Amino acid sequence: MQQQIEKLVDDIVTDYLTWQYACAGRRDRDISSVQKEMFEDFKNGISVSEGRKYIKIISNRGSVWGFIVNTDTDKKFRKGDILKPAGWNAPARNAARGNILDGGYMIQWTGPLYLK
Repeated sequence: MQQQIEKLVDDIVTDYLTWQYACAGRRDRDISSVQKEMFEDFKNGISVSEGRKYIKIISNRGSVWGFIVNTDTDKKFRKGDILKPAGWNAPARNAARGNILDGGYMIQWTGPLYLK
């Protein structure tokens, strides 16, 4: 599952960079040196904290990006399911936002996307 977590983090970072280029494009210019520095801070600031039940993805500003189910014994979710954070220590357990093992997920750099 480590490879899938690394891919998720890469997808988060890629979405952040895409967002930066979209913002710069609206001003008809390339990303600035400040934006490049912000990108490096974002990319290097994402961390992963593994617990018994969940793997927590933490953004560069210290907020929780989301949780990944890290157990096969959860009664509601499958291992690898992506959950939105309810707070610092716990996920919102209403519904999975995708699964990193299946690869079927939609995310943004700000967090897992809401259900439609």
